Amino acid sequence: MKYLISPAFFLVLVLAVTAQDKFNPYQYSISKHFTGANGAVVAAHPLASQVGVMILRKGGNAVDAAIATQLALAVVYPGAGNIGGGGFMVIHLSGGKDLTLDFREKAPLKGSRDMYLDANGNADLNKSQHGHLAAGVPGAVAGIFKAMPYARLPFKQLIQPAIDLAAKGFVITGAEAADLNDDRELFVKNNTRPTAFVKDIPWKAGDTLVQKELAETLIRIRDQGKKGFYEGKTARLIVAEMDRGKGMISLEDLKKYDAVWRDASVFEYKGHRVVTMPLPSSGGVLLPMMMKMTARFPIDSFGFHTPKSVQLMTEIERLAYADRAKFLGDPDFYAVPVKTLLSDDYITSRLRLYQPDTAGDSRRIASGDVTKESEETTHLSVADKEGNAVSLTTTLNGGYGSHTVVGGAGFLLNNEMDDFSVKPGVPNMYGAVGGEANAIAPGKRMLSSMTPVIVLRSGKPVYVTGTPGGTTITTSLYQTLLNLIDFKLSALDAVNQPKFHMQWLPDTLYVEKEFPEALKATMERMGYKVNSRGHIGRTELIVIDNGKIEAVGDFRGDDTAAGY
Repeated sequence: MKYLISPAFFLVLVLAVTAQDKFNPYQYSISKHFTGANGAVVAAHPLASQVGVMILRKGGNAVDAAIATQLALAVVYPGAGNIGGGGFMVIHLSGGKDLTLDFREKAPLKGSRDMYLDANGNADLNKSQHGHLAAGVPGAVAGIFKAMPYARLPFKQLIQPAIDLAAKGFVITGAEAADLNDDRELFVKNNTRPTAFVKDIPWKAGDTLVQKELAETLIRIRDQGKKGFYEGKTARLIVAEMDRGKGMISLEDLKKYDAVWRDASVFEYKGHRVVTMPLPSSGGVLLPMMMKMTARFPIDSFGFHTPKSVQLMTEIERLAYADRAKFLGDPDFYAVPVKTLLSDDYITSRLRLYQPDTAGDSRRIASGDVTKESEETTHLSVADKEGNAVSLTTTLNGGYGSHTVVGGAGFLLNNEMDDFSVKPGVPNMYGAVGGEANAIAPGKRMLSSMTPVIVLRSGKPVYVTGTPGGTTITTSLYQTLLNLIDFKLSALDAVNQPKFHMQWLPDTLYVEKEFPEALKATMERMGYKVNSRGHIGRTELIVIDNGKIEAVGDFRGDDTAAGY
């Protein structure tokens, strides 16, 4: 299944290029489905997917391809691809080792618990979501270099495609043009210097976006490594931008930042071993909670998109997200009771609140009793022919992050500070509420919804997946995995069938516009407040079965599956 970007592109080139070291940034197409045997990449932009496959063809492994794809996304997908944000990476190595890398942003050292409260104690969400003060200390570049020991090719080879795309430009899609036009006023308002994203006339499909300052920043990273971002000229440009816009990131913040290897969140589900990111990814707790609850029911016999299965899954999502609000945060700063939350006894106690065939009540269903123990984002999935796999989710938080570009450096800063609990009980931009566990503290990582996943069977990867979508990330992946494992849907249907979402507060069941009307009506008769909304997430899925690699790019965006 193939979707062309726009007739204006005069498309003549498909992603299955034969040249191993060339791609055309001015002529390309979007392919939603790939099958092959050697390797595959699924990412939010066709040029980024193409870069990843090019690296695989050159002899790189899945880690090489993931790094090159991530760097390319920082250029061709500025709404979420980044070097000014952060993320998580889950790696499965062909020898059997699983790794999880945390390069989540941190609060600046000058940050404080009440930094977004006014004189009356009210939360000023504009400051946490827009402009310089919304930015956390970026982690993306540190994450790339932390992962490099598991790559095979020289770093200069991995970053060069991104440099070329920034310096020489690429043609933008209709969706990208619309996004840049929609956010023009925010770019103008939140920048102290001219940016490549603003021009005098509206953007249109087929226009070329050139980012010279970003290219220069990438060249400094190429030549100086991690220090090319966190020290030297780029660091000075970041701090100068902070000074002009009253932000908080300092040279000390940048120099002290490092990515962290963490112990994976691993659990079993019906003959599958699921490997995902631990805290500060909330998905590392929510996904096993939800799937352990689901395992108590014969949901495969309930059927896909039946009232019985959707009602059960909705209530399970509600129970898990109620616990998210109270208990989850950065484990380096807060003693999160993970073992208790994932214990069989606790799962049993939570399921006592479940009532079939009727809507739960979030005012009644709060977090459980625990004794303390001693949306805009982008995802890419990669698999190679040797059995290595990478699931990587990276983010600026909202679309285009803080809308603040570092003057002279050309890259966007995140607005991840909004992912902290700015004030207990006050929802963030995704409607999520939090408390003490996720309060702001200097050097603390904010709670995240990003949930990159690799699923193993008999020790080998069978599913590599993830999605953007803020708080909808974990529920989207929960549904995708059940679609594959329990409901036996095809890879295409597992990704593209309509999704739904419940997150405790607000007490609303959100469904995509394509969600079946009869099913929606049945849920309303059960007592649910059902709201139709735009698309939920953009799931990138690779399925590996008996040597065949199948990759699917979500129909919800310009996402592209490529391979060879």
